[in-house]
Amino acid sequence: MTQELTKLSIQCSLSTQNRSTKTAFETAIAEAIDDVLSAFGNHVKQTVYHHLENSYDIKRNEIPIKIEDFADAIEQTFGPVAKLIEIKIIERLHAEYRDFLYVPKKDELDFAEFVFNFQRYLELPA
Repeated sequence: MTQELTKLSIQCSLSTQNRSTKTAFETAIAEAIDDVLSAFGNHVKQTVYHHLENSYDIKRNEIPIKIEDFADAIEQTFGPVAKLIEIKIIERLHAEYRDFLYVPKKDELDFAEFVFNFQRYLELPA
């Protein structure tokens, strides 16, 4: 019985570790967003994260998996300035991942579409 409990404990521990491990995509997006928001100052950055969580139910660690919701939230919050924030995030990602090339399907850049393509790029086998 003790061995079974130990096995179960180890399995639960590994399961929890796997769930908390961020993918390269999640890390890249989170860092890019954090860097861009940091340009406004730490207080503003923290206020934006707080606003996203309280007004849009988007926690900071959920942004990469709720990217469409994030894009909608910053567009509603910042209006036309949101496009500049999105462009800065895209520029930050391109600076770090120079091999990633993206050509929008439409004449207009769509942030969520860019991020989905970026995710596919990072998930391709090396």
